[in-house]
Amino acid sequence: MFHTKLEWLNTLKPNFKVLPLKERILCGLGALLGLILSSLISWYVLGDFNAWYIAPMGASSVLLFAVPASPLAQPWNMVVGNIIAGIIGVTCALYISNFTVAFSIAVALSIFLMMTTDSLHPPSGAVAITAVLGGTSVHELGYVFIFYPVLLNSVLLLIVAIIFNRLLGKQYPQIAQLNTRSKDPTPTQKVTIQPQDIQDVLEHQTELLDISEYDLQKIILEAQDKANARIVSAYLCQDIMSKDVISLHEQDNIHDALAKFKRVNLMSLPVVNIENELVGTLALYDVVEWFKRAADPHTSWEHLVQQIMNRQVVTVRPSQMIQDLVPYFVEKSFNYIPVVEQHKLVGIISRADMIAALQQQLNRI
Repeated sequence: MFHTKLEWLNTLKPNFKVLPLKERILCGLGALLGLILSSLISWYVLGDFNAWYIAPMGASSVLLFAVPASPLAQPWNMVVGNIIAGIIGVTCALYISNFTVAFSIAVALSIFLMMTTDSLHPPSGAVAITAVLGGTSVHELGYVFIFYPVLLNSVLLLIVAIIFNRLLGKQYPQIAQLNTRSKDPTPTQKVTIQPQDIQDVLEHQTELLDISEYDLQKIILEAQDKANARIVSAYLCQDIMSKDVISLHEQDNIHDALAKFKRVNLMSLPVVNIENELVGTLALYDVVEWFKRAADPHTSWEHLVQQIMNRQVVTVRPSQMIQDLVPYFVEKSFNYIPVVEQHKLVGIISRADMIAALQQQLNRI
């Protein structure tokens, strides 16, 4: 039960890379230096320090130092986004007396205008709210609030972020990876995925992706290189098998086995013993037949998987050619074939795995 709860919690987590400890410390250090330096310089120049500016700037520092490659963290987004939010926020504060209505409209309009000008910067939402709820000191500034503290501190924090990220060897601001010699795709792109291919796919996306198009191109091309390195003229079973195998244990209760069938939506599953040795296979129809004869007193003793499983299983070795499997999938309509090494279940090859591998071979003909 506890394991099930953990699996449910994992579904709430983002598919986000966790950086090494050193990188995490440097990200935090960058934010520390950025906020301290920008606030001290601001105080030195203007002889004043207002703590309410830290909320939006603190949020900006998360992007500038933790995810500087994000499109939302680029200088255009931070400066233009904060200016737009500042103008809208001050205007709403001046002309709308109800604070709740004022900051709600301010944030909504800021989001619309930032997305329209390609300057979306999430912390700018805090700038709009601060302009409305910052109190008398903010309201007295009026539109000056846009220049100080918003624009001044945005620029100061940006300068620190640029210097800090460059010292760490990170490219900030991000630049487009284009072919500088001509308008044509680069030689690598010509024979794989081209920028126009990515653009065509992105045009059909209705959600905003927090990754730039050229970073996406770079990732895809590097992944393509790795995939090309794996291409072989003839596949072995170990090349295409799934190693994370869903299986049943021979001592499982049949009712528990049925629950697993329903959960994974498969028609049959391999059965292993305590040493992970393949001992049989159980199909969903075997369970159905067991239910049909459940009322028969002669079969009332059957309640474990091992008592109704099929012990005759066709298996293959990891080093075996996948062509050997074709007759089983074509002539005998197998859904999967277990891969066994020294009697232990090490993988499984499904019909979908075979189709994908054969398609790759056909594409190279």
